Order: sequence, then C-alpha cells, then structure tokens
Amino acid sequence: MTQHLTDRLHTPTGTQPGGWWRDAVIYQVYPRSFADSNGDGMGDLEGIRSRLPYLKDLGVDAVWLSPFYASPQADAGYDVADYRAIDPMFGTLHDADAVIREAHELGLRIIVDLVPNHCSDQHEWFKQALREGPGTPLRERFHFRPGKGENGELPPNDWESIFGGPAWTRVEDGEWYLHLFAPEQPDFNWEHPAVQDEFRSILRFWLDLGADGFRVDVAHGLVKAAGLPDIGGKDQLKLLGNDVMPFFDQDGVHEIYRAWRRILDEYEGRRVLVAEAWTPTVERTANYVRPDEMHQAFNFQYLTTDWNAADLREVIDSSLAAMRPVGAPTTWVLSNHDVTRHATRFANPAGLGTQLREQGDRELGLRRARAATMLMLALPGSAYVYQGEELGLPDVTDLPDEVRQDPSFFRAAGQDGFRDGCRVPIPWSGTEAPYGFGDGGSWLPQPDSWAGLSVEAQTGDPASTLEMYRAALKLRRAHPALGAGDSVEWLEAPEGVLAFRRGDFVCTANTTGAPVAFPAAGAPGTPLLTSAADGLADLGVLPADTTVWWQVTSG
Repeated sequence: MTQHLTDRLHTPTGTQPGGWWRDAVIYQVYPRSFADSNGDGMGDLEGIRSRLPYLKDLGVDAVWLSPFYASPQADAGYDVADYRAIDPMFGTLHDADAVIREAHELGLRIIVDLVPNHCSDQHEWFKQALREGPGTPLRERFHFRPGKGENGELPPNDWESIFGGPAWTRVEDGEWYLHLFAPEQPDFNWEHPAVQDEFRSILRFWLDLGADGFRVDVAHGLVKAAGLPDIGGKDQLKLLGNDVMPFFDQDGVHEIYRAWRRILDEYEGRRVLVAEAWTPTVERTANYVRPDEMHQAFNFQYLTTDWNAADLREVIDSSLAAMRPVGAPTTWVLSNHDVTRHATRFANPAGLGTQLREQGDRELGLRRARAATMLMLALPGSAYVYQGEELGLPDVTDLPDEVRQDPSFFRAAGQDGFRDGCRVPIPWSGTEAPYGFGDGGSWLPQPDSWAGLSVEAQTGDPASTLEMYRAALKLRRAHPALGAGDSVEWLEAPEGVLAFRRGDFVCTANTTGAPVAFPAAGAPGTPLLTSAADGLADLGVLPADTTVWWQVTSG
C-alpha cells in the first residue's frame, strides 16, 4: 500500500521535468519540538501525524524529519543506537509508517534524517567492540588507535571535537577512539566493508517503508585522510571554513554516495539524497550533486550571508554558477536546528555569525527575516523552511542553564552551546505555555511573549508572518516563472537593492534601513506580494528592509 502511494505520488509530470525536488519547498520538523500527542512534554510521531494537514495547508511539498531513531539522546537523537527502531519517546515503527502513509495521502513527501558518520556509544557494534578489546574485528569498524606519549596517555593526533575538547576518548584498555562530535558519538570507519554493507541495508529498510529520501547528516565527514594526520595550528571548531581538514570533504566520500544513488535508482517514485555538506566553497559543494551522486546539497554559504545586497548577489551568482555544470538545483536555506533563527540573526549587527547570545532589535529582525524569506522563495531551485520560522519565531536567548541540553553547552568551546535557543517547542494555540504543543508542558520553556505568535493567533491576520508564508508559497506554486531554474536576470537597481527578473516576474529586495525610490522608470509592474506587514503606501518607493514581488505588465 505504502509503495503504491509513493509510486503514484512521484509519477513524473510535464510540469516537473527532471524531478520533484528541483523546485520543492521542504519543511524541516524537529520531532521533539513540533507537537506532543501524549502529554509527556516531548514532541512525537503521532503529534507530527496530527499536524500534517497544517503543513499541507501551509503549502510545502515535502517534510524532512530530524532523527527519531532509538537513542540515548546524548545529542538530541543524532547519537543513534539502532537505525531500524524508533525511540520510545517518539513512538513506534507503526507510528512512523502512519506518518509516511498519511503524508502521501495528503500529497506530501517524507525525507528522513540519516546519520552515517557516527553512531551512539550504546550501539551494539560499539559495545561489543569495547568488550572484545584491542585488535579485534569489531574495533576495525570504528577508529580505535593507541595513544602517543610514553604510556599512550596522549591522544593519537591533535584533532578536536566540533563540540569542543579532544576528538578522542580513552577506554579502559588504553586505546583511544575517534569522535568528531560528542564522546557518546564514535565515528564509523567507512573503509570497512561491514559499515558500507550495513548502511546499504538501512537505506533499503526505510525505502521499503516508503520514505521518499534521506537528508544525510555530516555527509562531508565519513572519510578521513589516510593515516589521520595532525593538523597543526588550524582552527578546527568551525564546520564551515576555508581550511582543508583531513576529516572533512575528502574525495573518498563520493564513491559512497555513488553506491547509494544506485540503490535509490532501483526504487520507483524518484527518491532523493540530500547532503548536509559543510565545504569551503560552493564549487566543492557541487561535487556532492553530480549526476550520479546526490540530488541536493544544503547551501550553507547562503545561510551564513549577512543581510547585504552586494554579498547576497555574490552568493546567489556563485551558487547558481556552481550547480549549473552538474545539472543540480540550487538550494536555499535561512534557518535550521543548528543555527540561530534568522529572525534573531538579522536583529543583530552583521558579522556575528550563526550562533548569537543576544535577542537584538526584535522588530528589525522580523522585518528583515520576512524580506529575506520572500527573496529566498523567489530564487530558482529548492528552498528549505525550518519549523516555526513561518511564525516569525526568534531564538530564545535567555534559557536558564539548568534546562539546556545541547552537548556543546557543557564543553569548553565548539558551537558555543546555544543551539537550544532555536529548538524550543513551537506555539500552536492559546495564551499560555505550552501554547497547544501538548498537555504536559514542554521540554524547553517557551517565552510568555509567544502567545501572539501562535498558529491560532496569526491565522487569518493578513499582516502576520504565517499568512505571508502561506501567500508566498501559494504564489510560488501557481506562478509559472517561479520554482525550478538555474538563472536570474539582474536588473539595474539603486545601491542596497536587489532586483531580478524571471520571465514576467520581478523580485525587488531593499536591504537598507531606509526607503528607496525606484528610478525614473518607476515600479516594474503590478505588486503581487510584499513582505512589509503594512503593505505598500507608494508604488514608487520600496520600504526599508522589504521585498516585493511584481507581475510585469509590459516589456
């Protein structure tokens, strides 16, 4: 039944040559923070299933589910103990099947998160490797090494964990194992055939259940340079940087994804692979989406670009140019579960990065966030939306230390430990926490100020961020010039303004803090939609920090 629904859902049509993902809007659900069905304060699969009609009404094409596998939850489920089982906190395998089935009935596709770089230290392979000791077969499936120093008391090399501290932990028998993230997340050795065989089996398990594809976590990290060489004085704690690292973006990863692509191509329904690949350049990112590898890769260069017209134009041009030779769609993203929400990022001065401690100018941040969203949705390719951004949610920057759960918060450096702020459960209804999230509170506290940001509060209000998203997604789906493509036609525009044309559609984005008058020729057409909550008072003036979509009426 599920297989049949998947086949029917993905039958190629004349309006989507080359694949549904080329112009899809994909909504990321962070399961523990989306909807709680049983009142335990933690979101779950049944909660997701119950809210699928909301996502259909919002206008997205697919839903990406962050991990829901069996896990000790040392890193919010990215430490997987069993890739074929559901963690009881989220439900059962039957619940996962129900989510996939109902999504398909609504015309939505489901992409599941796959975590192949590392597993949990509670994974049976790793527990057995510890029991068996040095030199045994199970240890070869991970990176176990003797230490340096007179008695092996020093780590095997100078690599650091992304979460801070050494990337090595010593076990009782004296050997060390590699973990690029938390100590509870040992890295697999992808040179071992058993690791490769296991993940090919895992792919088939979820494809057989009806999953429409996989978002591949740390896709750039699976293969390490031969010999695990020292790095020296490089700053290793940045996922995105210009330095070439021996544990990231090694050429050997591409053979793995070619093998995976062959598996997906065996299945009906156009299943997809999406790379979370932090690379130094968009050109390196393009390697992951060559015709025989993955279908999409996240555009982190775009996510990390400040609200500045010149910088945005540069990254848009370079992104489109990099993907064009490999024939892959460019993707665009502004927020996810690992970075500060863009409504808060844009509320602060430029250049502070994706992890912030300050709320900033809330009104300014929301105005810029709305404008940035409409700019993103007008670009050719596929767009990703992180749950709650359609409500204009800011990061929660004042969470008390005792409620934080981000593993990097408890270590000395790394990702600054402030990812909890973008993971606070979203508000659905009511005037008091937990705002319809569930009947038993929420695993992270929600601010009192969120009463006016709930789905219920914003629905039907034409000035609300939610209704702007709904209108933009509806227009994007309906307008023939929007969606898939690989280029834009830049138009002459005043300094600080981006203007481009796609067929009979024009997008203008004023990234300055002041109104800007159009040149003598005037407005480019009839306004279709504006990010400004109070609309356009003068068609000849583009308000500060505002994006407007236009229907071209001549020329």
